[in-house]
Amino acid sequence: MASLSRSRRAFWGDIRFLVGIALVLLSIAAVWLIVAAADDASPVLRAHRTITQGEALTSDDFQVVEVGLGALADDYLAPEGLEPGQVAARTIAEGELVPARALTAADRLRTTTVVIESGTGIPEDVQAGTAVEVWSAPLLEDGRTFDVPRILVADAVVREVLRPEGVLADTRTSLEVVIGRADVADVLAAVTGGATLSVVPSESGE
Repeated sequence: MASLSRSRRAFWGDIRFLVGIALVLLSIAAVWLIVAAADDASPVLRAHRTITQGEALTSDDFQVVEVGLGALADDYLAPEGLEPGQVAARTIAEGELVPARALTAADRLRTTTVVIESGTGIPEDVQAGTAVEVWSAPLLEDGRTFDVPRILVADAVVREVLRPEGVLADTRTSLEVVIGRADVADVLAAVTGGATLSVVPSESGE
C-alpha cells in the first residue's frame, strides 16, 4: 500500500510539473504575440473632427496613430495616401480610423451643398454630420397657408448649423446641407416658391 501511495504522489507530481511547464510556455507565447503585434503596428490617419461628405481634406483634419491592423492595414488611409484635391466620399466621424474608400476625387462626387432655412426650428441633436430628411410644406395659391408637408430630400447630411448671433440677430436658423445634385432643382424651386422647409433626423442616422 505504501508503494502504491508513493506511485500516486509521483504521478500527480508529474502532472503538476507538466501543467507548470505548459503555463510558462503559454505566458511566453502571450508576451511574444503582444510584442509581435506592436511590431506590426502601422501608421494610419484618424479624424480629429467630424468631416462631412464633400469636404475638401487636408492633413490638418487628421492625426497619425499607430495601430496593429494586420491584414486590414491596406484598407485604411496611411499618411502618404492623402493626396491634394481629395474630398470625403461619406461622413467621417470624429475619432474614426479613416478607410481608404472614404476618400474620393472632387470631380467624381455627385453631391453639392445648399443653404436652407428651417421654418420649424432644428432638433437639438442635429449637428454637423447628422443624416437628415428635408421636408417641404408648399405654399398654397392663397399665399397664406401651406399644403401638407412631404419629404423633399430623403438622404441629406448636415454640413453646418448656421445659428444666428448677436442680440438683434434673426431668430431663425439656417443649415448648410449636403444633397445629391439631382435634388438641387427641387430644393431651389421649393425655396423660391415660398415653401416652409424643415429637417428631421433620418432613421439611417440614428
